[in-house]
Amino acid sequence: MELYEQKSRWKLYLAIAAFIIIGASMIYTNYVANRLADGERDKVQLFAQALSQIAAPDSTNIDPDASPNDVDLTMALQVMQTVEDIPVILVDEGGQITEIHNFSDNADMEAELAAIKENGYPPIEGQGYARYVYYKNTFTLTLLSYFPLFQILLLLIFVGVGYIGFSNARNAEQNRVWAGMAKETAHQLGTPISAIIAWLEHLKLMKGEDEETMEIVGELENDVSRLNLIADRFSKIGSEPKLDAINVYEELEKCRVYMQRRAPRKVSFEFPDPNHTPLTVAINPPLFDWVIENLLRNALDAMDGKGKITAHIYDDNQFINIDITDTGKGIPANKLKTVFQPGYTTKKRGWGLGLSLAKRIIESYHSGRIFVKKSIVNEGTTFTIKLPKSVVGDST
Repeated sequence: MELYEQKSRWKLYLAIAAFIIIGASMIYTNYVANRLADGERDKVQLFAQALSQIAAPDSTNIDPDASPNDVDLTMALQVMQTVEDIPVILVDEGGQITEIHNFSDNADMEAELAAIKENGYPPIEGQGYARYVYYKNTFTLTLLSYFPLFQILLLLIFVGVGYIGFSNARNAEQNRVWAGMAKETAHQLGTPISAIIAWLEHLKLMKGEDEETMEIVGELENDVSRLNLIADRFSKIGSEPKLDAINVYEELEKCRVYMQRRAPRKVSFEFPDPNHTPLTVAINPPLFDWVIENLLRNALDAMDGKGKITAHIYDDNQFINIDITDTGKGIPANKLKTVFQPGYTTKKRGWGLGLSLAKRIIESYHSGRIFVKKSIVNEGTTFTIKLPKSVVGDST
């Protein structure tokens, strides 16, 4: 529980840091864009003044006695060159376009002018044929205005690729560790199991006529068979198990019988009739039983010694669905996404591997799905297993 709360906090911290970075970038970019926009407007204003000087040089001449032909327009012409990259439209007093600068040859100038009037900057007033000077941002400034969005997109792509890469690497590492631990556990169980079997055979030879001893030996053999089954289950983790065509009603009944013997008397089981019309699915019985037993064990833990566990099997198009419902404590809505993750548990002495193993067995080995169908706090939980109607082969 604490592990996933820490992960959630780190995700929140990273999200806050990302928003701060993006916000700072947008503020800085907006500041630069505004400075450039102010610079472009200043250029257009100088451009309008230069046009006015060229159109009426005598009105701007500081020497009233000088001839118009003597007016030096060099500076005005140089100023006009400063807007060589700014799209400009000159409009006369009657609203007619008289001149354009820095637009493509096939541009619809009436549409461009209408767009600037509606969404662009207010015009700069001039004289004569350049009574109103309309302009819009340069291509560079337009690109800069979209830079924050481009940066956010790149950041999201970077985070997404990094997350997928790290998740895949982490999952691959976890899978190797799990498979190694499972096989090592099966290997370690093999030696004491073999020794116990040998001792049981020795007891049979020594006390074969003692009924009480033979009864104990029989119970021990049952436990040894269970240990063999557990070792077999662990040995199958990390390898492709063989799938067989099994009647799901009969297999589910075996799990009920085994778990009901170990359940409190105040817990009732309502499972479908094993003699129901057979529904066969491709499963590995030891691994499938492991999943069902995990679900039933969790249900028993959630009910504190009393309640009801119900199983329901139904045909769902290309799938056979199995619903396991208990009347226990339920799962809070904010925990539904983490119940199948390794380490999640509500038990004081739990490892939090049961549901994670169940998910791996169903999804990786049986090409199915397992999920929480419904859960209401203090009312109960329903887990659903979806198994495909697939052709049975040696493996999947």
